[in-house]
Amino acid sequence: MREYLAYISVEKGSSPHTIESYRRNLDAYLGYLDALDVPTIDAVTKAMIVDYVAILRTGGYASASIEQKIASIKGFHKFLLSEGLSKTHPASKLPQLKRPQILPEVLTIEKVDLLLDQYAGRDDPVSLRDHAILEVLYGCGLRVSELCSLTVLDVAFDQEAMRVFGKGSKERVVPLGSAAIAALHEYLEAGRPQLKPKRGLPPTTSNVFLSTRGRPLSREVVFRMVRAAGEAVGMDDIHPHMLRHSYATHMLEGGADLRSLQELLGHSDLSTTQIYTHVDLSYMKEEYLLKHPRARKR
Repeated sequence: MREYLAYISVEKGSSPHTIESYRRNLDAYLGYLDALDVPTIDAVTKAMIVDYVAILRTGGYASASIEQKIASIKGFHKFLLSEGLSKTHPASKLPQLKRPQILPEVLTIEKVDLLLDQYAGRDDPVSLRDHAILEVLYGCGLRVSELCSLTVLDVAFDQEAMRVFGKGSKERVVPLGSAAIAALHEYLEAGRPQLKPKRGLPPTTSNVFLSTRGRPLSREVVFRMVRAAGEAVGMDDIHPHMLRHSYATHMLEGGADLRSLQELLGHSDLSTTQIYTHVDLSYMKEEYLLKHPRARKR
């Protein structure tokens, strides 16, 4: 397992977050095989893995979580086979899980405005930072991990764009809108320099978004901040990915095509982007029922 994790780290460029997730998944899987007293890796059968998936299902895991665990197991066995450490690949033809389609939660444009307008007139460094974070999450459709890893050199104000490193360290360039540019510029000029370590030294990291101690901001802090920002204006259960979903949906409502949106979001598969067409259709149906003169007549 250690060799496999080293392989996905070095050869495939997986992020530390992904590696840790795979480690937990494989720890649990190998513990299951241990409990069955499986003597060698070649003694693992497809039936054993199918039973393990059934245990995960009855354990209340979400379909997406089970799929991730299956991906870890498949990748592990494929690696063992390719390296000559095993003669079989018992996970190669596992039955596909049927995932219920859950439409992402999306904020209306009015709610996004309400969320962002609360920072008007606030010039303390944390408010400037939080305003810039929200503008970038919504204005660029970033994942939280992408936002946290942004460096000062990734932001090109003269080109009105920023460089983003997504899943698997895939690089893309996303445009910066005027609101995001203004908030980012104000934060970098007036807010970030004040976020220093306790001794008053300048920040030693090139990350754009910093904690009050001048350290790179963590995902957990961003999640808490976004939730608190939502609660401050009467919106509960707001999370950063909701702003990414809203970005994608509002882009489609504005006439963006799927291929362009796929590139902007950094999706490797167009089918991932297509879920937003369902969100857009539900929005259009709601608009139709509200506004068409004969939609409500019986």
